[in-house]
Amino acid sequence: MLMGLLYWDLPRDKQVRYRDAGVNIDEAGRAVSSIRKLARQTFTPGVLTDIGTFGACYQLAGFRKPILVSSADGVGTKLKIAFLTGRHDTVGEDLVNHCVNDIAVQGAAPLFFLDYFAVGKLDARVAAAVASGIARGCRQNGCALIGGETAEMPGLYAESEYDLAGFIVGAAERSELLTGARIRAGDVLLALPSTGLHTNGYSLARKLLFDTAGYGPKTLLPEVGATVGDALLAVHRSYLKPIRALMAAALLRGAAHITGGGITDNTPRMLPAGLAAAIDTTRWRIPPLFEVLRRIGNIPLDDYRRTFNLGVGMILAVPARRAARAETVLAKLGESPFRAGEVVAQKRGYPRVEYR
Repeated sequence: MLMGLLYWDLPRDKQVRYRDAGVNIDEAGRAVSSIRKLARQTFTPGVLTDIGTFGACYQLAGFRKPILVSSADGVGTKLKIAFLTGRHDTVGEDLVNHCVNDIAVQGAAPLFFLDYFAVGKLDARVAAAVASGIARGCRQNGCALIGGETAEMPGLYAESEYDLAGFIVGAAERSELLTGARIRAGDVLLALPSTGLHTNGYSLARKLLFDTAGYGPKTLLPEVGATVGDALLAVHRSYLKPIRALMAAALLRGAAHITGGGITDNTPRMLPAGLAAAIDTTRWRIPPLFEVLRRIGNIPLDDYRRTFNLGVGMILAVPARRAARAETVLAKLGESPFRAGEVVAQKRGYPRVEYR
């Protein structure tokens, strides 16, 4: 009787395959083939295994007392803009640059990167477009794409949507780690411009632009000089080169990647106890895209500063007497630094970031 219950419901000539459950192994094979070609273009001498092994191997060399620095992150709801526009070749670059910046502020140079691409129904062309951005970001940062995971999970993600995450490992000499311990009151805070929202604040931006204002991805924003889609897909830039240049010149005491939480929450992450950042808001012009968002939503000032980067992607702490030299080093790289404020002693009962 029990055996009958197990087998009665399917005719003998009926077969159920993995594809019938929504997973296409052949499509996965095509995706992996494209990704393998892109990944190989990023390989550095330390890579010891090809894409497709169960574990990726990397040989660490060139360090006397190496410290490994790692980070993991995602692209967040910026992916929704990629879905709306059908453009998938930039979000991978966003992901790599965000992860690179997160370890660069610790003084690390990136070594290798792994990605996690999860989708309800796999489209090899979309997967390849995403991977092309990841590979481009890795090449530009001297980082090897040595592995990852492509997961097809029907029923977990909406049709034509996916999630994307990245994992990076870098290294630094123990003596060259940027911990912020050398930062002193009086140090100058140099800011480097962002290239847009980067990868933060997109939930609010989408609500304001699409729901409140009724715009679409192709709506032109005259103040910005770009469509909504183009403005929101602007790539989250890498700050690796300017950070490494200042480190080589022994000019950098600390760095803060301005991501979720804005200047308000990220600047204190590099400061020793007892110190605060005095930010002079007259030192830079907030880019038009942020002002458009603020006007549409009448966003409270505190929310505005903690949701968006407001045109500042990186803050660098340098000694006041050598700030001019640091600006020269950055200018030679084509950067446009500006003095956003200074490090001060924190007053009792005052926040760690003071806007002046």
